[in-house]
Amino acid sequence: MREIAFIKQNKEKWLAFEQAIFGKAKKNPDEMANLYIQLVNDLSYAQTYYPKSKTVVYLNYLASQIYQKIYKTKREDKNRLLHFFKTEVPLIVYDYKRYLIYAFVLFFATVAMGVVSAKYDENFVRLILGDQYVNMTLENIKDGNPVAVYKSGSHLGSFIGITLNNLYVGARCYLYGIFGGIGTFYIFLQNSLMLGSFQYFFYQQGVFWESVRGIWIHGSMEIFAIVIESMAGFILGASILFPRTYSRMNSFKIGFKNSFKIFLSTFPFTIAAGFLEGFITRYSIEMENWFSSFIILFTLALISFYYLVYPFIVHKKTPSL
Repeated sequence: MREIAFIKQNKEKWLAFEQAIFGKAKKNPDEMANLYIQLVNDLSYAQTYYPKSKTVVYLNYLASQIYQKIYKTKREDKNRLLHFFKTEVPLIVYDYKRYLIYAFVLFFATVAMGVVSAKYDENFVRLILGDQYVNMTLENIKDGNPVAVYKSGSHLGSFIGITLNNLYVGARCYLYGIFGGIGTFYIFLQNSLMLGSFQYFFYQQGVFWESVRGIWIHGSMEIFAIVIESMAGFILGASILFPRTYSRMNSFKIGFKNSFKIFLSTFPFTIAAGFLEGFITRYSIEMENWFSSFIILFTLALISFYYLVYPFIVHKKTPSL
């Protein structure tokens, strides 16, 4: 049977499945189980005869949603937060892994743009960071503490203010994705250009390592989290622009639900980064090199493992539908 005939033959049934999944049609557990069996049969057929088709992706998603509705245990309900971080988010990240690749490629490309711009345009750093900040940093460098700006304010006050600001930036990276991803790109571009030019500025002043020790104690998780939040924004935008086999509204609902979970998962890392910036970064110059390097590498390894490695581990351990 040709794929188009297969779709035409089962289209009404699949639409009924969507109604059941999204709560527009009430089904008891037995009916849901019957729907699941039918859907798995259709999925198996599609995997056999149309293995690289979008129909397989569509049916696999429907099957996974019905599976979750039927087999979600009481234990998972009681440990909802643990399940969210341990299983749910990693599986979503795995499903959208290409957007993770896009976000990181874009991050490195735009940071490189910031570096090149700062190198060949002496006014670029001042344009991006502002004269006041640049002049203050130059004074700090002369005084022997390039990252003295992190010593301003109290520990707790800095922690709260920095964390709220970082959450705000992350929220903008994500929510602006509703404009087809263009808004997310704009905020992402601003932050990446700033980072690239900022780091090159310290390199020009001969204090690159001192800046790395200070900035990346908290920056490893803070910047990584912004990349993930931007990934979520791109997913949100793509759900509107590219609905695939779904209606545009259902595509948006799915994209919003999944991307919002990815966005929420960054909160612990953003808060931890704020804590490090408020309480630890200010002592980076006084720290032993090995200790500051350990903090940077440990925090980078932690967030990298969760988003880059752990999703593949969870996916491998999860029975495929």
